Amino acid sequence: MEHQVRQYMKQTTGDEGMDPGDTVGIIGGFGGMGRLFSAVFERAGYKVLCSGRKTPVSNADIALTCDIVIVSVPIHDTVRVIEEISPLLSEEQLLCDLTSIKTAPVEAMLKSKAQVIGLHPMFGPSVPTIFGQTIAASPVRCDEKIRDMLYQIFTNEGAKICQMEPKEHDKIMSIVQGLVHFTTLSVAETIKNTGIPLETILPVMSPVYRIELGLVGRILGQDPSLYADILLLNPETAGVIEKMSDSVASLKSIVASKDLDKFAEFFTENSNAFRSYIPQATEETDLMINTLVKMK
Repeated sequence: MEHQVRQYMKQTTGDEGMDPGDTVGIIGGFGGMGRLFSAVFERAGYKVLCSGRKTPVSNADIALTCDIVIVSVPIHDTVRVIEEISPLLSEEQLLCDLTSIKTAPVEAMLKSKAQVIGLHPMFGPSVPTIFGQTIAASPVRCDEKIRDMLYQIFTNEGAKICQMEPKEHDKIMSIVQGLVHFTTLSVAETIKNTGIPLETILPVMSPVYRIELGLVGRILGQDPSLYADILLLNPETAGVIEKMSDSVASLKSIVASKDLDKFAEFFTENSNAFRSYIPQATEETDLMINTLVKMK
């Protein structure tokens, strides 16, 4: 009823799009990411309503009363929740998700009548603000004014929007997340299997190697279910991992043969592929190294 009243007011006043008088509903709003985005919308002047496992507000309440509905639940639950609320939504509402995978959630959201923008925050819920962070966005069915309004909420907080199609997103994330997480976990498993304790390894590592190993430790300190979902549920990841396996086999063969020419060829081919990125990579990692040195 509350949603219907607001829609009637918009129709009679000629108001289009959404404004800070509207309500944002976050399903899973008491999780880490939900809390972060609740604060973002509250600072923008929106009323925020959240549902969770132990709240009196249900997912249906969110769908029936809120102008912007955001699904912020674990990846493996996202499609189920979207399918649960979709029949309750109207074309005047905006439906978003906050998952690391876009193809399946977006397909599920498009079965509703709502306007649809898939969102993927490229950061974890532990960040203090979204300033300097990137949000990938897939506005697959949305009025431009509403899309721009949503983007402005995020850019006003200092975030950057990177717009892409859902399938393109999943292909890119199969590298940015899938491949990187797979190789990082493989490094951890390999070090563990050598039997050499970290207490012996760490003292002899220079800052650049400590940064690389630090990324291993950082991932291993997180919730394993999140990384399982990212690796197992992105439909593009398996193919990238297969390419990784082929690359490892090729390099392993070169190392076993002790062929310096083949190694130089392998190295040079990859150096050429990364040529445009090397100056930026060097500058950024130099900054990390210098920061780490100063911390000692």
